[in-house]
Amino acid sequence: MAEGSGSGLAGIRTNVCQVSAVTFLPNPPTEPRDLPGRVHLSMPAEIDFCNAAELLPRVLSEARAHGDRLEVLVLDLTATSFMDSQGIRLINDVRHRLRPGARVRLVARPEGVTNRILELTGLRRDVPVYDNLAEALAS
Repeated sequence: MAEGSGSGLAGIRTNVCQVSAVTFLPNPPTEPRDLPGRVHLSMPAEIDFCNAAELLPRVLSEARAHGDRLEVLVLDLTATSFMDSQGIRLINDVRHRLRPGARVRLVARPEGVTNRILELTGLRRDVPVYDNLAEALAS
């Protein structure tokens, strides 16, 4: 894969389920550019038991690639239409495994199912959730 082209899982089949394509786009052309110390990762349409375990090392790898410069990791859930308890666990695992001082911010559509799950599980109390990417990156 070419440098800067992102990383992902492309249609991995398991005997339990098929994992849809997952692409992390640190600087997608249609979204605001990352600010220094901030990393933006677009999350997949579904986060569940089929792909959460594979997402964790990818997210942590992107975060660790920025080393001590990482201040804020923004997980963009605006395209995520389904997330079960494994998605909540993924977010908690990421925030506990980041270097000290680095913070996680989430972006979720206010009317979306993912936002409701974050609210019902109480994760919104621990991790700030923003309605748009620009606000999350600026935080």
